[in-house]
Amino acid sequence: MRRLYFTLRCGLIWAVSSLHFFTVCTFLVALGIFVNPRWNDWPQRVFCRNIVRLAGVRFGKRWGPGFDPDQTSIFICNHVNIFDAFVVYCGIPQFVRGLELESHFKIPAYGWMMSRFGNIPVSRGGGPSQFKALVNRVRSHLQDGISVVVFAEGSRTLDGRVGPFQKGAFAIAQRLGAPIVPMSICGSFQFCRKGSVMLYPSRITVHLHDTIQTKGLGPRDIPALMERVHRVIAEPVEENLRKHPSGHAGPASVSS
Repeated sequence: MRRLYFTLRCGLIWAVSSLHFFTVCTFLVALGIFVNPRWNDWPQRVFCRNIVRLAGVRFGKRWGPGFDPDQTSIFICNHVNIFDAFVVYCGIPQFVRGLELESHFKIPAYGWMMSRFGNIPVSRGGGPSQFKALVNRVRSHLQDGISVVVFAEGSRTLDGRVGPFQKGAFAIAQRLGAPIVPMSICGSFQFCRKGSVMLYPSRITVHLHDTIQTKGLGPRDIPALMERVHRVIAEPVEENLRKHPSGHAGPASVSS
């Protein structure tokens, strides 16, 4: 009976959420034609928060004492499921855009919105010229006061743990001297997992850790920087998995 309940609940959530997503997303894309994305930031945040709420998630966020909410930064985050983009937007208190695979821009409604609002397309296996173009796009965003979020693993986790990081985001941060904010999404693996359509009641907490400055770092410092950021992001994720090794995070009050 419990399995049947969660299956029926999940079907209802997907039906309601899909209707909400495509209706509001289409409206926001149309609105973006006439309204500057910065002025359109508030309805986008409401939209993302409602996506998480309709999916049955209690959402919370925690800031490290050394996190600077006013400093334009590169946010490095773990990648869990297809809801991550909306969770990230709920958690970062800045005008922010993300690095997104080119293929995602072809997804109906979602891809149109990502393109309209200025997410940065990334192709797999790009050469030096493409990397240089990517660096210039990120530089332009940062200079315009737009923070950038990157899922440094490059793919979603299969076991809930934080996988190895790819070098690209760290090389960009080092080259630009841009500050890095490690960001942990905890509880999302208990909510929804790659390869499954099941959605369970859960609590998702976003941790925004202390800002890490990269000015003065050279290319040889990148491996140590990657290790440091990985350790910071993984710590609360591992703690959450120890508390909920196979179950679901369950309801909880929102923290800030």
